Amino acid sequence: MNTPQQALVVWCNCPDETSAAKLAQGIITARLAACVNQMGAVKSTYHWNDGIETATEVPLQIKTSQAAYPALEAWLLANHPYDVPEIIALPILLGAPSYLQWIAQETRNFEQGQTE
Repeated sequence: MNTPQQALVVWCNCPDETSAAKLAQGIITARLAACVNQMGAVKSTYHWNDGIETATEVPLQIKTSQAAYPALEAWLLANHPYDVPEIIALPILLGAPSYLQWIAQETRNFEQGQTE
């Protein structure tokens, strides 16, 4: 299913709990998603500036719709402290119908081409 109502899980790692909480609050305040889960700290290992880095990061798990995704991505790029933040979206193929409807309801303004 590839519709504006398609529910997505968006992952976005943050450098610390403070920035994760600030981003989560901003996402919900802007109604860019129905829910944001701030996960516990994880260790990430990655290539950066011709070297291998290891850092502690705090992942956000963001539930939104395909219609809201472009605005969410733009907002994250404008507000995230990283130069190149991890922002990846995965479709929710199956889920409790009432939960998926809730995500659609909370992001409905984007389906209508409106933003709040």
